[in-house]
Amino acid sequence: MSRIRVAALLLFGFFVLTGCSKEEADTSTLKAPAFSLLTADGGRTISLSDYKGKVLILNFWATWCPPCKKEIPHFNELYEQYKGEGLEVLGVSVDQGGPSIVETYMKSTPPSLIPQYPVVMADREVAASYGPIGSIPVTFVIDRKGNVQKRLLGYQDKETSEAIIQKLL
Repeated sequence: MSRIRVAALLLFGFFVLTGCSKEEADTSTLKAPAFSLLTADGGRTISLSDYKGKVLILNFWATWCPPCKKEIPHFNELYEQYKGEGLEVLGVSVDQGGPSIVETYMKSTPPSLIPQYPVVMADREVAASYGPIGSIPVTFVIDRKGNVQKRLLGYQDKETSEAIIQKLL
């Protein structure tokens, strides 16, 4: 067999073995980056430390993002169903227009698409510490000890999110 064929077979084997793994990286030792952000209504500051001892769904989203809006009813349902067991949800708006964009969204949107949980405004520091946030939605599931357990890219259905949080509650 020629050297080129051997090299090609070795490369093929390498890519097959490394590309077929369905395991997710163990992120349980990654501490969630601390933050303190203003709520979209400007009424208060929310910090990661406010969620100590809770399971937190931290969802980066925007008012103009269809998949983001599609997730909101799922997060509302999960929050309502599991808040008694220690689940919290926090929306992190990455809207460039600032709080007024979120406020307008909240006033002009059907109730089912309005977050029934707090929404804060992202800043560059938070986006960088959790990212880079290259696309949205991006959801982080943080355990009771403040460790990032999952980083979910793109739209997630309710069942996927629920399966993850049930293991942590």
